[in-house]
Amino acid sequence: MDFTLQTHRAHDAGALIAAWRRSAREAGWRVEELLRVEGFPVLVLRSRGQEGPGLYLSSGIHGDEAAAPWGMLAWFRKNAVRLRDRRVVIFPLLNPCGLVANTRTNEQGIDLNRLFHDHGSPLTREWVRCLAGEQFDLALCTHEDYDAQGIYVYEVYHLGRPALADGLLGRCARIIPRDVRKKIDGRAAKNGVIRRNRLPKDLPGHPEAIALHLHYTRHSLTFETPSEFCLADRIRAHEAFVGACADAVFGEK
Repeated sequence: MDFTLQTHRAHDAGALIAAWRRSAREAGWRVEELLRVEGFPVLVLRSRGQEGPGLYLSSGIHGDEAAAPWGMLAWFRKNAVRLRDRRVVIFPLLNPCGLVANTRTNEQGIDLNRLFHDHGSPLTREWVRCLAGEQFDLALCTHEDYDAQGIYVYEVYHLGRPALADGLLGRCARIIPRDVRKKIDGRAAKNGVIRRNRLPKDLPGHPEAIALHLHYTRHSLTFETPSEFCLADRIRAHEAFVGACADAVFGEK
């Protein structure tokens, strides 16, 4: 059995990082260490492509949302060679200590996803340095939600661009159905999509998706699976959604 589907390995950050390194090396991608945290490297992967449409992917900023980084890895293993000459940047596990501890926060009890306005934070400082000069056609951050009743997406984009989230969710709904509540996480939702053209004013700090929207992309998505559902299904849903986003940027296989 693939160890990614063994529940007792879901929070093994060492195994996950090693799998990412191995898969990237075999596919000819560049791997850099953004920084080290409690002995764990925070990696960034880059394809060989320098021009054309660009895709940003990240996962694992909340350690209690384990299916997200494993699902992205499952997608990467199947598509890395095909996309290595495209322009793709991946942060596969932004909070390895949180994954080990099965906590939303990092080793200091800090929610890293509220620090992207603070360039004094070690993670944010290195993240900004790493993305200098980048602009992406689409950015995707993958997450899970304890209270979710199905899959859903936050979509933040500039007026004049076509909305994408509803169609992309359709690629995953056969695995886990959409969350059809009219209000999700306190926000108005329709068919599993929370859509924003304006930034919310009640945020205690900028999440990654907001910082991406402000500085690096005109279209930012945050995909959420229900963390109380079956782990294997959640991994498959993440794999499918990442694949749908890649197809939206680079075209169907």
